[in-house]
Amino acid sequence: MAKVQIKVMNNGPYRITGEVELVDADGNVFEAKPAFSLCRCGLSSKLPYCDGTHKGKFESVVKAETE
Repeated sequence: MAKVQIKVMNNGPYRITGEVELVDADGNVFEAKPAFSLCRCGLSSKLPYCDGTHKGKFESVVKAETE
């Protein structure tokens, strides 16, 4: 199985790559994709996926703590 990576994009979505199954609250499985972006702003018309609506309307820069 390919390693899964979730990347927090500055002022944008979570970018997911690798073999992962996305499931809704009722246990229904979304269509499998090798890579996809999940909305963080809540403005997308294609939730849970990002459609780019956040551009200029959402700010969030999250950095990992490094020593």
